Amino acid sequence: MRATIKTQGQQFTITEGDVLIVNRFPNTQAGATVEIKDVLTAGEGADFRVGKPTLAGASVSAKILENRRGDKIIVFKKKKRKGYERKQGHRQELSVIKIESITL
Repeated sequence: MRATIKTQGQQFTITEGDVLIVNRFPNTQAGATVEIKDVLTAGEGADFRVGKPTLAGASVSAKILENRRGDKIIVFKKKKRKGYERKQGHRQELSVIKIESITL
């Protein structure tokens, strides 16, 4: 069964067993299970359903495999001939999750 979910500001089309990298779920540890209630579409073939905007009663269960940080991104600002330079780095907080079940 396939489903389209919305989590952490992003949309993903998933099946059971998929491993995703998403923005970190707040206040969770590795090994925890999270329920994602924002299921936009679900099913296959004749059983395919589309929510308006989400499917009522549908949910996706996912297990957090690890919490980690992404690659460092350098933000550099400069104004020519003004002597203005600013350098800043950023690392995004990420969660690696595995989809365990899709419930309609």
